[in-house]
Amino acid sequence: MSRPFREARISRQAIGQNVELMRRLAPAPRTMAVVKADGYGHGAILAARAALEAGADMLGVADLDEAFELRAAGIDAPVLAWIHPTGADLAAAAEAGIMVGVNSIAQLRRAADAGHRGTIHVKVDTGLSRNGVARDEWGPFVDELAHAVTHDGLRLGGVFSHLSNTSPEEDRAQIVAFEEFVDAVRSAKLDPGIRHLAASAGALDHPAARYDMVRLGMSIYGLPPEDHHRELPLTPAMELSAEIVHVKRVPAGSGVSYGYRYRTARPTTLALVPLGYADGIPRRTENASVLIGDHRMPVVGRIAMDQFVVDAGDHPVAVGDRAILFGDPRTTGAPSAVDWADAAGTIGYEIVTRLGRRVARTRA
Repeated sequence: MSRPFREARISRQAIGQNVELMRRLAPAPRTMAVVKADGYGHGAILAARAALEAGADMLGVADLDEAFELRAAGIDAPVLAWIHPTGADLAAAAEAGIMVGVNSIAQLRRAADAGHRGTIHVKVDTGLSRNGVARDEWGPFVDELAHAVTHDGLRLGGVFSHLSNTSPEEDRAQIVAFEEFVDAVRSAKLDPGIRHLAASAGALDHPAARYDMVRLGMSIYGLPPEDHHRELPLTPAMELSAEIVHVKRVPAGSGVSYGYRYRTARPTTLALVPLGYADGIPRRTENASVLIGDHRMPVVGRIAMDQFVVDAGDHPVAVGDRAILFGDPRTTGAPSAVDWADAAGTIGYEIVTRLGRRVARTRA
């Protein structure tokens, strides 16, 4: 069977290896594998199963649709979902054994109304100014929480927040704020349950922030969570490639793609790769390259909706050859997703999560 001509090959083994590595580098009583955004573009079901087999205790997703997808696939591990629209079916979540993150008094009341089987994790804002109970609401929120647990049968499964990864000092200030909220919960004679604050970067940088569980996201897919973690021996789990569909020899001075941002300096061979910004390839890149055969070759000219051009120079290139945009540089010599992120002025997270549906996901 022939390979798809646009393909993201996903290594379940690599995900498992990364989970095991991170559990050694950032040990905690429990580990959550975050598989939101379709497993950061790698496939949520595949990623969840690989992570659980490698020792993850819990799964994390953004919303209930993602959690229900895991349940429909037969995955019965603990799952936490933490972003909910007003119409989210919290009763169905409780019925499916899905824990929900609660970030306000209004959400707490909705969770309590959804039935006594529900388990919540309270998301508290410790300084990121995103999702979470705001500091000036901590007092009334804890009062309502105590009533919901004591009288409504709601279960408090945990308390969590998220570090900004701005600086050691500001992260430590968030740790202090987190502990203040946990103390307030305990003062209300409640067990805070699983305390979790640190994602991949925080778990590596701040051992004190690991508490009862660390949440592992980008790291389990083999990409560094922050720039200063680039030397981590992670294994990229995705290799993105496409079949070259056209090759031509052109003279010096030939303009390439829209606006002629690139003109050939010499007679050269151009190869056409059928991936573009409709597939999630960044339109604006500087110094991006692909691997064809044993050689890295530069991407030239503007990336179009469905295609881009590679200057192969005098290297032999033929229709049907494979161009690898990114993968594992250590084993293939290909660029990494971080290399493409650098070329586009973004982060590796965006590169792997933005791939469109025309790119077939296959198992390595």
